[in-house]
Amino acid sequence: MKPVQIGEAQASLSRLIARACAGEDVVIARGDTPVVRLVPLAPAKRRRRKPGAWRGKLVVGQDFFAPLSAEELAAWER
Repeated sequence: MKPVQIGEAQASLSRLIARACAGEDVVIARGDTPVVRLVPLAPAKRRRRKPGAWRGKLVVGQDFFAPLSAEELAAWER
């Protein structure tokens, strides 16, 4: 593909992004000098959640279940 000038790229960025995502090589130039190549990012790999993956890794102390002090309770009620 012929390089696209910066001014034209500013005016048609959405179109250029779509072309790059479609696999086209998009080069943006300043004057006659190519300065940027527009390429799509690889899609992020999504890991499936595994039930019970945190089992045994977190510890909750007994004080977690104790009633709040009057001072702490008042702070929550503000």
